[in-house]
Amino acid sequence: CGALDGAPAVLLLRTRDLFSLPFPLTRPVVTSLSLQAAVRGWRLRLLPDAFPLAPRPPLSPHGQWKIQNSLETQRRALMEQFGVKLEVLPDGHQRWHGCDKDTPRCFGTIHAQTPQYLMSGRWTPPCCLRALRLTARHVVAELEAAGVRYWLEGGSLLGAVRLGDIIPWDYDVDLGLYREDVPKCRWLAAVLATGRPVEDPEGFFWEKAAEGEFFRVHFSRANRLHVDLWPFYARAGGVMTKDTWLGHRQDVEFPERFLVPLVPVAFAGVTAKAPNDPRAFLELKFGPGAIESPEYPNPGVRRLEQDVDSDSPR
Repeated sequence: CGALDGAPAVLLLRTRDLFSLPFPLTRPVVTSLSLQAAVRGWRLRLLPDAFPLAPRPPLSPHGQWKIQNSLETQRRALMEQFGVKLEVLPDGHQRWHGCDKDTPRCFGTIHAQTPQYLMSGRWTPPCCLRALRLTARHVVAELEAAGVRYWLEGGSLLGAVRLGDIIPWDYDVDLGLYREDVPKCRWLAAVLATGRPVEDPEGFFWEKAAEGEFFRVHFSRANRLHVDLWPFYARAGGVMTKDTWLGHRQDVEFPERFLVPLVPVAFAGVTAKAPNDPRAFLELKFGPGAIESPEYPNPGVRRLEQDVDSDSPR
C-alpha cells in the first residue's frame, strides 16, 4: 500500500491536507497518517536530507520495553478504529486484529440474507473467513471419520466450483447429509440424546438450530460463525427432501442420483465431498449460468454490480 512504518520520521504535508483526514492526529501518527494517505491514493516522497536529532541518553531495557509496549497498544487500537482485521507484514508474516475463538464475530444478526458488511460495500472480514475455513475443515474431518455421507450445498458448492474456497462475501458454510447417518457422528448423536448443545475438545460448539430440523457447528461458544448441517432423506421416486425450508432460492428438492456417487472437490483448504454433477446440481438450484454469474445472496437488497462496477469492496 506504500505506507510508511517505523519511526523516527519527519512528515511534511499541507495543513489543509492533514486536517482533511478523518483521523489527523491519531497515534501512532506515522502509521496512522500513512495508512490514511494510502487509502486516498496519496504517495509518499522520501527525501534524502536528514533532520538532526538532539542526542539522547540510551534507554534502559525496561524503558525500551515500555515504549515498545505502548506503541503496540496504540497500533492495535488504531487498527480497531480503522476496522483493519489483518496486516500482511513486509516479511510475509500476518498480524491479526479481528475476531477469534474468544470474541464474537465481526458482524451482527443477518437480516434478509444480507450481512452488515455488504451494506457497507465490503466483503467478509478476513478473520471471519479464517474462522469459517477452520470450522468447515473441522466438521468435514469429523463427518469423514464417522462415515457420514455429506456434500457441499448451495453457496458453499458454488464457492468450491468457482474458487475452491468459500465465496468471499459469504457468512456461513452449508453441508447436506443423509438424515439416517446423523447418529454416526458422536457430536450430533450427543446433541440428539441430550437435547442440549455440545462443545467438543477443540472448542467447536455443536447444536440443533432453533429455526428448524437442522444442526449448526459454531467456531466456538463465543464466536457464532458456523457451518449449517442439513439432514436430507429420500422420498418416493428417489427425490431428496428435508423437513425445514427457509425460503432461500436454493431450497429445492433434487434427485438422489446427484449423490450416487459423491465426488471429491477442493474447498477451504481440504478435499470435501460434492454432488457428482456440480454444474447441473447448481443450475437446478440457482438457475442456468449460476457458476458464471456471481451475485449476492439477496439482490433485492444489494447487488454485486453496485460494488464491482466502482471499486471492489475491501
